[in-house]
Amino acid sequence: MSTVLHPPGIRREFPLTVAAWRDYDRDVCTLPGMSLGDHELSRPIALESEHLWNLGARRVVMPHTIDLTRAATSTQEAAQHTVRSLSLVRDLTARAVLVEWRLRLDPGDEATWKLLSHLQPPQQVDGPQQADEQLLTWRHSHYLCKCLWRQGPGFIQIRDRRWGDLRRFTSDEAHYHQAIALLDYGTPAASVPPEVLADFTEEHLVLSVGEFVWWLPYRVKRWIQEAMAI
Repeated sequence: MSTVLHPPGIRREFPLTVAAWRDYDRDVCTLPGMSLGDHELSRPIALESEHLWNLGARRVVMPHTIDLTRAATSTQEAAQHTVRSLSLVRDLTARAVLVEWRLRLDPGDEATWKLLSHLQPPQQVDGPQQADEQLLTWRHSHYLCKCLWRQGPGFIQIRDRRWGDLRRFTSDEAHYHQAIALLDYGTPAASVPPEVLADFTEEHLVLSVGEFVWWLPYRVKRWIQEAMAI
C-alpha cells in the first residue's frame, strides 16, 4: 500500500483524517457530504472519495464512531449523518483505500456486522456481546470485491460472497436500476417501490438506518483480478 499522504505541518506518523483535509484545503469543504452531516442528503457524496483519492489519500481515518443503534438513528438528521458516513467507508473501500473507522451496534444485534462485512473492517465494534468475535471473523474473511454491483448494456448484476458462496442477482428491468440510483446514498424507504425494496431486502442488499434505506454493494474501482474472472 502506498505511503500515507499528509498535509503540510502535520506530523507524518499520524494518518490522514477527514478533519485534517477540511482544515488544510478549504475547497474540500465545498464537496457534498465532506462535513459528514451538514449537507442535504440529495447531494451525493461520491465526489468526496474521488477527491481524497486524487489528493493522494490511501489511508483515511473517520473522525467519529458510526453509530447504528436505534437510539442514535431515531431522528432524520442522525440517520442522514450515519448514511453519509457509511457511504464514505463503502466508496473508499471500493477504491482499496485503507479506512480506519469504528462501529457501534445495539447490544442484541448479531446480524448487521455480516451485512457490512464487505467493507473495510473497522478498528472496533461496540455493543453486541460477541462483538470481539464478530470483528475477528470480519478481519479474517474480508477481501475486496466481496459484494459488488456492475452495470452492463441494459442490465445490472450484483455479485455477493458475504455468506461464503457466490450469490448473483441480475436484472434488466428499468425500475430496479432507478431504485438503485435512489438507494445509493440513502433514501426514505417510502420512496422505493415496495416490491423492489422487498426483493433487495430479501437478498440482504440494503440496510435500514432509521427511516432510510441504504444500498450496500459498491461499484468496485480496484479489481483484484481480471474483470472476466469476477
